[in-house]
Amino acid sequence: MSLNLFDLSGKTALITGATHGLGKAMAIGLGKAGATLVVNGASSQEKLDNAVAEYQALGLKAYGYLFDVTNEAAVIKNISKIEQEVGPIDILVNNAGIIKRIPLEEMEVADFEEVVKVDLVSPFIVSKHVVKGMISRKEGKIINICSMMSELGRNTVGAYAAAKGGLKMLTRNMATEWAKHNIQVNGIGPGYFATAQTAPIRVDGHPFNDFIVGRTPAGKWGDPDDLQGAAIFLSSKASNFVNGQIVYVDGGILATIGKPANEN
Repeated sequence: MSLNLFDLSGKTALITGATHGLGKAMAIGLGKAGATLVVNGASSQEKLDNAVAEYQALGLKAYGYLFDVTNEAAVIKNISKIEQEVGPIDILVNNAGIIKRIPLEEMEVADFEEVVKVDLVSPFIVSKHVVKGMISRKEGKIINICSMMSELGRNTVGAYAAAKGGLKMLTRNMATEWAKHNIQVNGIGPGYFATAQTAPIRVDGHPFNDFIVGRTPAGKWGDPDDLQGAAIFLSSKASNFVNGQIVYVDGGILATIGKPANEN
């Protein structure tokens, strides 16, 4: 009975930006829990097709749709196609995002606006048009991928922190407005994970690697698969009375002020 709470069989999940990285790891978790995957990407058809093939090679049911989540017309068109060709979207994971590491005093307004558009405005656009079907069916799950930068600042990531902090509050407001329709809206805030992008700095002696390992109570980088449990929980019946929350999967970083440099 308890395991049935986490069963996603018969559910369709749209995961934006799921051709690689943490989005891909979470999508695999949802697929293994039984969900049919609708994988979104925007960079190229080839990359999207390759990602879908990788999902299918794992025995997962997956479909790919190429569209820009910041383009409202494209979002409307593709949500309609998805619901006609695959089925109603039961689970939405707003994962697509970008970061530009530029000091605020040197950052161009266009760069700041681009980060906010992708990381904050696009979850609003996609959710706005997916939720209409959820409201009519009186059920649905929306997961916004936040960040530790939803809570903390760090040098050179001001635009990203502004967007992810806004996404935290957007998540809470979505929950406030849509809970009455039996829709749960929550967020996941990943910590620092071992991905292809972080591989060059995840070596002993690299200052940032040593900082992260030392700053994290778990004493290590996260494995992308560590996000699957939170994604499955927030997509399943197990979280039916959980709403407006951000689950930080960070090895304990946000729980502590950290240890002094002279402390073992």
